[in-house]
Amino acid sequence: MRALIASSATGGHIYPALAVAEEIKKRDAEAEILFVGAKWEIGKDIVKFAGYRQEFIDVRGFDRKNPFKALAAMGAMLRASGEIKKILRGFKPDICFGTGGHVAGPVIRAARKAGVCTMIQEQNVIPGLANKLAEKYADKVFAGFDAAVQHFKEPGKVIVSGNPVRAGFSGAEERRAGARKNIGVPEDACCVLIFGGSQGADAINDAVIDMAAGFAGQEWQEGCYFIWITGRQLFTGMRERIESLFSEIPAGLAMVDYADEIYDMYAAADLIVSRAGALTVSEIALSSRASILIPSPNVTNNHQYYNAKILADAGAAILVPEGEIHEGGLAAPIRELTAAGPEKLKEMGRKAGLAAKPDAARTIADEIEKLAGQGRSGQR
Repeated sequence: MRALIASSATGGHIYPALAVAEEIKKRDAEAEILFVGAKWEIGKDIVKFAGYRQEFIDVRGFDRKNPFKALAAMGAMLRASGEIKKILRGFKPDICFGTGGHVAGPVIRAARKAGVCTMIQEQNVIPGLANKLAEKYADKVFAGFDAAVQHFKEPGKVIVSGNPVRAGFSGAEERRAGARKNIGVPEDACCVLIFGGSQGADAINDAVIDMAAGFAGQEWQEGCYFIWITGRQLFTGMRERIESLFSEIPAGLAMVDYADEIYDMYAAADLIVSRAGALTVSEIALSSRASILIPSPNVTNNHQYYNAKILADAGAAILVPEGEIHEGGLAAPIRELTAAGPEKLKEMGRKAGLAAKPDAARTIADEIEKLAGQGRSGQR
């Protein structure tokens, strides 16, 4: 099989694509997989580090408020059209699979016009613009959540697969003791993992600083251990602010700039505090962990709020608006849950696990195999 995978270079789009690629290679070691990404996006090295071939095209998001940037994006799209056609001619894929973002739409459209079987996967409850536009060019649409189906024009195409998540998130509870030993989390501590996405989030980082300012030094060690992933570019500034409060990083706080193998931290944690990106929500569910979810207010269609509601409505998470986490406000829900005791957190984690779809990558790979075998000859 020759699979062309189009994915914009953010973890939320790329990690599901990598999980599907991993499943394809598991079934067919001889399968050839080529990723297509955007030249200018910051997460493009994720694919390279995973060991897959990758080509880049010149696509950019449209900024409707800035006519010069919009014009530049249109020019880039025209150049990208030729680049995509060249890739298709050279690689000759049996299947084209897209996971959203600036890249996926034009690649799926061009592949369909070239007679290639096409599929897209939408991670969020509210589909992104790229996938909404790509829907009519896709033979199959995979949805991360049941609630997403109603937002597509052709629900008959949609298969609720769940979001493909890296295998490392499975079996978190069984790996808890080993993960804690490796990371250095005290076995009897209630471990709280806090992060704001692969790049970090200023609002969550500021809220952690506000929370820390309200703590006496020893309070970091009173039954809780915090792992805080700041984001690479924000790490130095956050460390300096913590050191200005405590003179040194408290013993009960581990600061990390980035964690590629974050699933070990999920396994070590009792409670996760994070944004509500679709992949994060799916990872939390697969790891069966309690969570406090803080949806970003700066995303299209407020889609993180609807992602968070999947777990909040199931009793697996507390949904906290960003406006409530400042001036020490993040401490309140953390204290509420950690004070409730380990059984409360385990019950929330159990409910989160019920929302998981652990077979997502396999479901998608099954359909890819079917379509790749059928081809599109005579279909249209």
